[in-house]
Amino acid sequence: MKQIEIIPYDSTYKQWVKDLNYEWLTAYFKVEEGDVRSLSDPDKYIIEPGGFIFLAKNEDGVIGTVSLLFKEPGVYELGKMAVKIAFRGKGIGDQLLSFCIGFAKSHHWDKLVLYSNTILQPAIHLYKKYGFVEIDLEQGLYERANIKMQLDLNKLVGKNG
Repeated sequence: MKQIEIIPYDSTYKQWVKDLNYEWLTAYFKVEEGDVRSLSDPDKYIIEPGGFIFLAKNEDGVIGTVSLLFKEPGVYELGKMAVKIAFRGKGIGDQLLSFCIGFAKSHHWDKLVLYSNTILQPAIHLYKKYGFVEIDLEQGLYERANIKMQLDLNKLVGKNG
C-alpha cells in the first residue's frame, strides 16, 4: 500500500469532497437533500459552523475524506467519510477514523457521534473496534441511518483533560 497522508481541507478540495461522498452515497443509498446542501458548499455548511474536513492523499491524489461536524461544545459528528472505490478495503477508513479520534482527543472534546446503517457491517465493526457504542437514534436526521453510535472520549485511555 502506498503511503497515506491525511491533510486538512481547504476550498481547493471542495470538488473532491463532493465527488467522493456522492460516489459512496450512490453506491449504497441515495443522495439526500442535506447531502446536496452540505457537499455543494462544505465551507458554509461544515467549516463555518465550526467543523473540520480532512482528506487522505497518496501519490495517486485524493483517495478519501472525512468530516467532523460541530454539534455542540465538545461534541462532534463523525460524518461524510468516503473512500475512493479502488482503495476500499485497504485500511484507509481505519486511518481516517484513527486520525479523527486523535484530533478530537488533542482538542479535549467529550464525544464523537456518528450515524450509519447496519447493512454496512465492515464500518460498524470498525466503529466498535475503536470503542463506539450504540445509543438511541433520533428520527429524521438522515433517511439512511438506522443506528447512532457514540464514543466517549473521556473514557479512552490516554485522554488528557
